[in-house]
Amino acid sequence: MASPSDAQPITRVPRTGLPAQAVVVGDPGRAETVAALLADAKEVSYHREYRTFTGDWHGTPVVVSSHGVGAPGALLLFQELAAAGVRTFLRLGTAGAIRPGVRDGDLVIADAAVRDDGVSQQLIPAEYPAFAAPEAVLALQRAARAMDAPHHRGVVWTRAAFQPGFLPLPAAVYERAGVAAIEMELSALYVFASTHGLTAGGALVVDGANADELVDEEALLSTGGYDPHREVVAAGVDRGARIALDALRLLVARPT
Repeated sequence: MASPSDAQPITRVPRTGLPAQAVVVGDPGRAETVAALLADAKEVSYHREYRTFTGDWHGTPVVVSSHGVGAPGALLLFQELAAAGVRTFLRLGTAGAIRPGVRDGDLVIADAAVRDDGVSQQLIPAEYPAFAAPEAVLALQRAARAMDAPHHRGVVWTRAAFQPGFLPLPAAVYERAGVAAIEMELSALYVFASTHGLTAGGALVVDGANADELVDEEALLSTGGYDPHREVVAAGVDRGARIALDALRLLVARPT
């Protein structure tokens, strides 16, 4: 663990010396699970929702770090990891399906994101797009194909509120527009990365359906409509972790 004087102020990650490649996840427990796949894994910090490991994936040094739920807190992690040396970010998260044909456990590789994250609008005008680095998208797609993993590409909707409130939502509009899934942090990562000369991509494991006609009525009755703790989701997350790590390795190995 870094001493207080050598740690970043919010996340407590080391100020310097981290590998240039990172997988970022929401859940601190998921960070530990992904780090367990690495050789020479070492926990370097754990403060609030921010838990960070370093290790090696088939010769590629990697950071694995958690950012919690929601874009404002996640952005703090992205900023402090970048200050410590990270230059490539791949977010491994979960998402609700919107597009028909996207099923539980499938991976959604996000080309871009709708900026409804609640924080990036305070950094740069809303007209600025949230887009992935093309090389990150292609690396994730190549890694998914190599594992024969069910996956989809498309735009995702990053929304700040998890539960619906009193305001009408544009979900039907986004469904008609072909948006693939909904999650909570990715657009903030894409805006931060593209405005700071960094590389970012996202791979999201589907853990439920948000479009009305996709909702499993049996699951709705038995779980209240949302149960991310099922085996199909756990298997998807395990595949997604290996895909994200392989994609980082491919990005490091690509010709410049």
